[in-house]
Amino acid sequence: MEAYGRVLMGDEERLRASMAAFEAQPVDEERMDVPADDTVWRQTTIGRTVSVTGPGTFLGKAQRTLELHPSVESGWRFDRTDLPNSLAIEVSVRNVWTTARNIVLCSGSPHNYMRMVEHIVALKYMGLDNLLIRMDSGDPPLFDRSSMDLVEAVEKAGVVMQHEPATVLTVKEPVTVIAGNGGFLTFHPAANGNRRLTVDCAVNFKTAIGRQRIRFDVNPATFRHGAAARTNTDMWMMLYCKTIGKLFADTRNLGYSMKNILVAGPKRYVNRPGLMHNGKSLEAVWHRAVLDLLAAVALIDRGRLAGHIDSYMAGHALDVDMIKLLYQHDLLEEI
Repeated sequence: MEAYGRVLMGDEERLRASMAAFEAQPVDEERMDVPADDTVWRQTTIGRTVSVTGPGTFLGKAQRTLELHPSVESGWRFDRTDLPNSLAIEVSVRNVWTTARNIVLCSGSPHNYMRMVEHIVALKYMGLDNLLIRMDSGDPPLFDRSSMDLVEAVEKAGVVMQHEPATVLTVKEPVTVIAGNGGFLTFHPAANGNRRLTVDCAVNFKTAIGRQRIRFDVNPATFRHGAAARTNTDMWMMLYCKTIGKLFADTRNLGYSMKNILVAGPKRYVNRPGLMHNGKSLEAVWHRAVLDLLAAVALIDRGRLAGHIDSYMAGHALDVDMIKLLYQHDLLEEI
């Protein structure tokens, strides 16, 4: 069997060329130490209710507040308090409405939605199984420090173990999806019942971001490190949002600023990049791995995932396609 296993979507010849490019790309940073984590054996929630406030992502002049509540129900849910007749939106691949610009969840009425949930739901991989999130709109806050405000709120509340055993899943066999641009994802099964999840992630941009690659164990420490990485865009998209984009509803009121987003020009960054390692910024790849990829993995509503993930030049659409295909082909099994 090829290292990439069964191809669930995309062209296998293109995949071979992309895998060769991925394997040839050097690893910039590796965080593969595995600290003990007792929570992997029991379901968890937060110890008390906490709230976080920031400017709206899609209406930057409005202040938006997320309330994080402990939950005895299994899984994650968003409750729109401004829609009292709507049920809570379960964080599940079954409720994905679109991945065109970001991951949008919707349940029942088309008015009962949550936009750009990825930077929130990825926190499941801090080791947080069950959570209720209350919001008074479908527009989440956008923070200058990416998701660090949320990480610190969870740390402030504390993560507590519950009585129910944790459900840990893995794929039954290696499986791969590949996009038209050559980006791919490969999910590998956990070895011998190991409950550890590891990620090898690479990006390759035609901007100052360039090629970046990291390998890491998914645990609270590595998640915390990556949670500080901001969304990135190129200089032309930022200019578009601030000029012609003002004419269109989906970009008119975006709360992007030079603080909360990383802007890359063709040869250099427009603003100061973060997450420096050996003189090179790895902010883009850490954001991609922790706040994009793990957000899609969090859409597996049956439990946590274990095993290994290879990600190369992938994005939201491919991430979610992979999770959908795992369900459609019945490829998940409990450890």
